Amino acid sequence: MRNNNQSIGLPLLVGALVLTGVPSAQAAPNTFNTALPVPQGETIWREQLVLRERSDGGPMDREVSVQALGSVLGYGITPKLAVFGVVPYFFNKALDVTTPMGRIERDTGGIGDVSLFGRYTVYQDDFTGGTFRVAPIFGLTAPTGDSDDRDRFGELPRPLQVGDGAWDGFGGVVATYQTLQYQMDAQLLYRENGRHDGFAHGDETRLDASMQYRIWPPSLEGISGTPGFTYALLESSFVHRERNEIGSGTDANSGGTQWLLAPGVQYITRRWVVEGTVQLPVAEDPNGDAIQDDYIVRVGFRRNF
Repeated sequence: MRNNNQSIGLPLLVGALVLTGVPSAQAAPNTFNTALPVPQGETIWREQLVLRERSDGGPMDREVSVQALGSVLGYGITPKLAVFGVVPYFFNKALDVTTPMGRIERDTGGIGDVSLFGRYTVYQDDFTGGTFRVAPIFGLTAPTGDSDDRDRFGELPRPLQVGDGAWDGFGGVVATYQTLQYQMDAQLLYRENGRHDGFAHGDETRLDASMQYRIWPPSLEGISGTPGFTYALLESSFVHRERNEIGSGTDANSGGTQWLLAPGVQYITRRWVVEGTVQLPVAEDPNGDAIQDDYIVRVGFRRNF
């Protein structure tokens, strides 16, 4: 059982740390946004450059290259409720594929589908030097991206389009366990993709986890004047995708299951965070010749204000 001194220990400790130079910006996962910390009345802004390479092992030898920027803005409405918006911009989304005409490249770009979601903390346990909280999340993805772009070969394949033309819904739960030395976050998320013009991306279930461990300075004693803090990251993503729906059937060469690990680093100051990870597959079970991730690089920054 925790006594009253313990229940007020975290706010007092946080206040003391702010006065001695510990940043108000905090460690957080780099590969998912649902656990981003945003206090009441504050805004968090994240920009991430994403470089993603995907391929299959089939006779068409498909290779997909993506260069995109993900913009995230979150606001703390109350101590428990926060809302977020995510806007993807594709500098280039390209498909290299072998056809009867030989090897061809098809590409597109532009603003993708915008997502809005809310997070409400239903359980929080503050203790001396740390906190544990659990929050459900619910959101929608709007069809703001182009879903019928064309090139000299005709209309682009639907999976290559920057938008899917449909409203998508997603929901799940996110949990955070935070101490002064390390933080752990995990989310379980389900996405139901809508249907447009006879096509729907396969629904997706994912389990993500993140560990952020402070490696510099190793101790908080005598931290006055320390310009920032460095955290080592290790993140895991287990993703299952159903087959894409086409007309009255499904695409046998789509969807499947993949597990990726992502080492990374974060450098945190009072208001700014610079961060980066590299996601690599460690296990996969594609449906047929479905395209799977080869690697995903994420580098960017966060700003609290």
